Amino acid sequence: MAMESWEERLSFPTFLSGLPPGAAYGYGVESPQGMRQREFARLGGITYLDHAGTALYPESLLKSFTDDLTENVYGNPHSQNISSKLTYNTIEHVRYRILQHFNTTVEDYSIIFTSGSTAALKLLAEAFPWMPETLENCGSRFCYLTDSHTSVVGMRRITATANALFVPVKAKDMLSRANNVVAEKSCSTPHLFCYPAQSNFSGTKYPLAWIEQIKSGKLLPVKAQGKWFVLLDAASYVSTSPLDLNIYQADFVPLSFYKIFGLPTGLGALLVRNEVASCLRKNYFGGGTAAAYLAEEDFYLSRPSVAERFEDGTVSFLDIIALKHGFDALERLTGGMENIKQHSFALAHYTYTVLSALKYVNGAPVVRIYSDTDFSSPDIQGPIINFNVLDENGEIIGYSQVDKLAGLYNIHMRTGCFCNTGACLQHLGISCEDVKKNLQAGHVCGDDIDVINGNPTGSVRISFGYMSTFEDAQTFLKFIIATRLSGCNVVKCPSQKESIAPPREKDYTCDHRSDELPLKRVTKDSQFSVHSASVTIPVNLQPTERQPERAIPEVLRDSAEALPSSRRPITLTNIYIYPIKSCAAFEAKQWPIGKQGLLYDRSWMVANPNGVCITQKQEPRLCLVQPMIDLEQNVMIIKTEGMDPVSVTLEENNESQTEICQSKVCSHRVQTYDCGERAADWFSEFLGRQCRLIRQSSDFKRNANKKDKKGDSSSEVTSLSLVNEAPYLLINRTSISQLRDQVVARLGESVLPHELIYRFRANMVISTNEAFEEDLWEEIAIGTLHFKVMGPCHRCLVICIDQQTGQRNKEFLQSLAAIKDRKTNFGIYLMNHPGTQFSFSETLSVGSQVLPVVKNIIPSSPSTEE
Repeated sequence: MAMESWEERLSFPTFLSGLPPGAAYGYGVESPQGMRQREFARLGGITYLDHAGTALYPESLLKSFTDDLTENVYGNPHSQNISSKLTYNTIEHVRYRILQHFNTTVEDYSIIFTSGSTAALKLLAEAFPWMPETLENCGSRFCYLTDSHTSVVGMRRITATANALFVPVKAKDMLSRANNVVAEKSCSTPHLFCYPAQSNFSGTKYPLAWIEQIKSGKLLPVKAQGKWFVLLDAASYVSTSPLDLNIYQADFVPLSFYKIFGLPTGLGALLVRNEVASCLRKNYFGGGTAAAYLAEEDFYLSRPSVAERFEDGTVSFLDIIALKHGFDALERLTGGMENIKQHSFALAHYTYTVLSALKYVNGAPVVRIYSDTDFSSPDIQGPIINFNVLDENGEIIGYSQVDKLAGLYNIHMRTGCFCNTGACLQHLGISCEDVKKNLQAGHVCGDDIDVINGNPTGSVRISFGYMSTFEDAQTFLKFIIATRLSGCNVVKCPSQKESIAPPREKDYTCDHRSDELPLKRVTKDSQFSVHSASVTIPVNLQPTERQPERAIPEVLRDSAEALPSSRRPITLTNIYIYPIKSCAAFEAKQWPIGKQGLLYDRSWMVANPNGVCITQKQEPRLCLVQPMIDLEQNVMIIKTEGMDPVSVTLEENNESQTEICQSKVCSHRVQTYDCGERAADWFSEFLGRQCRLIRQSSDFKRNANKKDKKGDSSSEVTSLSLVNEAPYLLINRTSISQLRDQVVARLGESVLPHELIYRFRANMVISTNEAFEEDLWEEIAIGTLHFKVMGPCHRCLVICIDQQTGQRNKEFLQSLAAIKDRKTNFGIYLMNHPGTQFSFSETLSVGSQVLPVVKNIIPSSPSTEE
């Protein structure tokens, strides 16, 4: 296909003309985009492509549910009063509605409510009548397809306690056997085979016909005498496809309702075929399951129905009531699961077709898709596409890098192994031994170590759902083309710059910037300049008695003496303090060292009403907020363009501060103080949402979780403020210059050095002879202060935000990855050296000499050092 035809290929008419049999777009009169705007206005500019993770609830579902709760009184269903009977009857109605959704009845199936499909699988593993292997009996077998979710594989830990054997089976190895070799009818050993109706990794749909074939003995996973039961993992399948249990009568079917319509979460069910329900065993009994029992004797009689026997305690009755509104909304908006199946597959088929055809100029594919089908039919393939992005040489670009770039385009997807190690290993060509070696190398499930020795540890997954639109697919494809084929005239790429904040007035930003350093930000009102030339430390912070000047640490003396006379000394050129996390910095010529890094650095943060930190990732305009610490007046002054400044005292525990037991920053609990209504109103007005300014309590110790180069945790020797990883972050001007050259070459426009320096939000800026020298350092001295290097800073999307305007430029993360062999590391973390006790009176000063200790083993290329 010619390059110039790509824009046409991404058009809506081309999409419609290419729909395969079994695919259809939309649900009737209202367009999918119209439904999206009406029911999912909260998405705004978000492209949501993680429906296999969870569906999203429509606003009408939420409204009808809250109206129900407003109009009715629902009591505990175990009581007998009027409100309780209303709850009980509503729950029973919901059970009927669920069975109706799967085209079956209460005569054939029972529903056991659980907290999700994982809990349903665990319940079955504990209740199944496993028979241990003996001399007279072969023992039960638990067989599962290797392309199964972690929660299925985890059942084997329970079967092992019952001395039942587990047997992983690959789809290609399923044994086809004739009826005359089936086990003798007299053998009643129970076996259980589990397979997914749809792979959550690749979207492959496995034959539902296997259910009857396995139960009848025509198709067996392994040769074993006895009776086979079938557990059909339907959690992924039923989110976009109809399941007819009248035709495909699996014995056990676990599912999670949030996968279908997004609300409620934390609620699932195990559907049990009534014919086999009596075989399930139960030891524990909870409230509501007992028909009668004695406290003083071992006497217990369970209630008769399988649901009553296994639903321990009070069920989540309000969540169950929400299910009714979920099914109503889904039917009203889409017309049913068959329509959802056709709609979501149409988008997946189109995206797969275009992705498969993307080529570099040299003919190499842009992506490697992991699939067992050709996406020809929704009967064999679900709306899931799993892939890795490749470079021109066919090398894998790590999934974490792709995910970061997708975040710049507001595309939400999933990366890793998706709780399906079996499928991940099979498709990516990873051996079991590789997994063990990767674990020794530090890689665990859920981290961002995406490539080891050139081999991927995971992949990228996009998935479509009932409310996905053509525009979602188109945006994703344009993202891949823009980031991999930029410079080719294949399609108009999304704008390099997206306006996040209103443009500043001309006199707010310096129009006469130059490439000369040192850095200074020019502000409209110099009275509260946050990048002032210097900050004087008041008398009350000076030592009462003159302290003797400390000598250079002994371990660093050799570094100082070994410096060649021709080498330019390394000096500290800038100091930046960020009092409020994610807000602007102010610059100082010298600054005191505090208990947790530079004094007052990241001591405050803006939080939502739940106490969770708001960062520039969610609110890029935070970079326009300029805090300044006035040590003499003992206040922090906060200002931004167009608003009156507000001040906050530096004193703790005053009357305006109220303790908040728990706040969240970087997934860690912190103890904080609220800074009062005036500051909260100021930030709420600025951001246009309810938020608070809170301060970390000085009494609270949050240990560092950053490990040093040797893998030793620093938690015993340092405590963190509200920083992400370590007390200090250092960057190198020379490294900035090299990055700038790359950015200028890729953008074709000038970029000033200080603009890049602001983006990396470091505390210390130095200047060396060579770029990325800092990646090789193990420890350093700055003046008389001794620091230990904790490792590289793995950069996130914040570096793509211009800290002077609040605008995003997607190119920076890509340029950084290009320089550093696809790594997004820049700068190094520091902590106070464990052997050094810093006093409150010590200061860090611009112009101080920097003396590094280089690691013993020097890699061949400093730019690729981890």
